[in-house]
Amino acid sequence: MCLILFAYESHPKYKLVVAANRDEFYSRPTSPADFWQDNPEILAGRDLREGGTWMGITTNGRFAALTNYRDPSRNKKTAPSRGHLVQRFLDSTMTPSAYIDQIPDAGKEYNGFNLLIGEHDSLYYYSNREQILRPVSPGIHGLSNALLNDPWPKVIKGKQALEMALQHDEVKPEQLFAILVDQEPVEDQELPDTGVGLEMERGLAPAFVTMSGYGTKTSTVILIDHSDQVRFWERSFTEERPDVWTEVYYELSLRQPK
Repeated sequence: MCLILFAYESHPKYKLVVAANRDEFYSRPTSPADFWQDNPEILAGRDLREGGTWMGITTNGRFAALTNYRDPSRNKKTAPSRGHLVQRFLDSTMTPSAYIDQIPDAGKEYNGFNLLIGEHDSLYYYSNREQILRPVSPGIHGLSNALLNDPWPKVIKGKQALEMALQHDEVKPEQLFAILVDQEPVEDQELPDTGVGLEMERGLAPAFVTMSGYGTKTSTVILIDHSDQVRFWERSFTEERPDVWTEVYYELSLRQPK
């Protein structure tokens, strides 16, 4: 997942609005979002190589999402899959604080990651690069492959577009998907320098990535209202084609945890 735009407690109808893109190698096998056979409370897509996921929600109100922190100079080839961090939180009953506390060595064994985790009425952010669990404040936020709200062009532009989408009494999913398929190039002087070289920085800069062998594979929109009603859309894209997709859609009512 390389871009998560979200509004937390900042709309009169919805307590959480999420619009997110997952960027990955096209060849990496993935199953679309569904309720998992091994835990029917989890609604999420699944990485079929490692068994984890990049974003999901449970029927009792747990939410988790992940992006990688881009820092190739510190990547470890033997590091465990970061998708298990999302899966294990969704599988657990631990509070966000307790969950982060039990990750060995503050998550240093993993390559860089950003993690959003929450329950019914809470949302937290944690990065193993910063190693501080922070409550997410009400407002509009953006997370790419640096720290939360770091001003990368896709984050700045995406947050502005999300703010516009929230001006209406009813949030329109198609308006959120339109934000996610933006492919406008970014000027070189605005690009971050993460150590991958100028050509790759250019390719990775738009919200919707289309590179040879790698790009945006799925877009997800989640709306959770103040009555705990959830609507969940996921679009899976044909390689390098933001105009060709398959879609799954779910509605559910969250249960209060016992």
